[in-house]
Amino acid sequence: MAKLWGGRFQKSTDKKVDDFNSSIRFDKRMYKQDIKGSIAHATMLGKQGIIPKEDSEKIVKELRNILKDIEDGKVEFLIDAEDIHMNIEKILIDRIGDAGKRLHTGRSRNDQVALDIRMYLMDETAEIEEMLVHTLTTIVDLAEQHTETIMPGYTHLQKAQPVTFAHHLMAYYEMFKRDLSRLKDCRKRTNVMPLGSGALAGTTYPLDREFVAEQLGFDAVTLNSLDGVSDRDFVIELASCLSLIMMHLSRFSEELILWSSHEFSFVEMDDAFSTGSSIMPQKKNPDVAELIRGKTGRVYGHLMGLLTTMKGIPLAYNKDMQEDKEPIFDAIDTVKLCLPVFCDMIATMTVKKDNMLRGSKGGFTNATDVADYLVKKGLPFREAHAVVGRMVFYAIERDKSLDDLTMAEFKEFSDIIEDDIYTAISMETCVNDRKVIGGPAKEIVEKAIRKAKEFINQQ
Repeated sequence: MAKLWGGRFQKSTDKKVDDFNSSIRFDKRMYKQDIKGSIAHATMLGKQGIIPKEDSEKIVKELRNILKDIEDGKVEFLIDAEDIHMNIEKILIDRIGDAGKRLHTGRSRNDQVALDIRMYLMDETAEIEEMLVHTLTTIVDLAEQHTETIMPGYTHLQKAQPVTFAHHLMAYYEMFKRDLSRLKDCRKRTNVMPLGSGALAGTTYPLDREFVAEQLGFDAVTLNSLDGVSDRDFVIELASCLSLIMMHLSRFSEELILWSSHEFSFVEMDDAFSTGSSIMPQKKNPDVAELIRGKTGRVYGHLMGLLTTMKGIPLAYNKDMQEDKEPIFDAIDTVKLCLPVFCDMIATMTVKKDNMLRGSKGGFTNATDVADYLVKKGLPFREAHAVVGRMVFYAIERDKSLDDLTMAEFKEFSDIIEDDIYTAISMETCVNDRKVIGGPAKEIVEKAIRKAKEFINQQ
């Protein structure tokens, strides 16, 4: 097949080079954006008198026909045509002849692909934002059911202080809320139109770039043609945002994997979101959570690959930049695969409240509250800390919890301790007295849930 760019060449491209050079196998997913951009460009060319108006109208009409034919499965893309841009242009020329040859006036594939990838990523980002809103809703709905479900909070994976499962869940709400904010902010920087940058130095044709940007819904146009064709910051920024989403999914998944083990037994995954063993009949494995954890490394790899690809490229466009698409496409696909299954997994799991409460009572999670009790009785905190430290050591040696100590035993450590100590260090008091903003007290968490619902309703 004759190349649309082949006038300067005296021999055909080697077949292996055609296969190596072609990107149609992965960039064909941008066909809608490519055609939409070409329609806006052709309309502008006709409006500006750069090409005859009748040719412009003929191009626009046939591009719409091509779009419908692609969506109806009537178009077969060719490797020899290299990419989605040349494939669509070839189809157009085959159908309407010389008028189709005028479409590429005033543009290069360099600014064309920069346009397509921006438009494609904005569309995909909007979808992921919707998925994140659903994730937030799922978390909040689950948290609302567990404002009184007491569980141990951890630092260093050692029991630290009691919290509620709702409070723990709302920590992830905050993480995914920031992910949503980052995506929206990233989309702002992607929403700048590069078409009109040409190959690298713009064009001598009187293009109306603002008109094209308005037609395509862009907020602005790029202000430097070199940057317009060579910038892939927005791709890398999105890959970073996606990596953070996966990191949060992975952290939560790791906890679910731990919690569903016999040693914790805080939750049990629904049968529909678990798998068994081919040899051990008793097994119920949290494979969904493990796969999400594993796929996180895949998205991280794409981020590092993109950074490495771009780090040594001089201005302006270089063919290396064709390697931006497969990583970001796969990163998007991976996040879109993980978010829905994650939401369904946590929405259907069984929360073992009694085991969580039992777990919170072990490991001296109320030790800080004993120290706070002593401080409120007048002892300086550092002295109180030392007293409770000795008290914990005493209890460990006797295989007791602090709640199990008798009043006589408490008095051995401090004579200011009274009978009200038992109420002060109960799990319920430990949780619900922490009424500081951001704390685990039931009333504070319920307020956070109300605010979360308001935020979700505004999205």
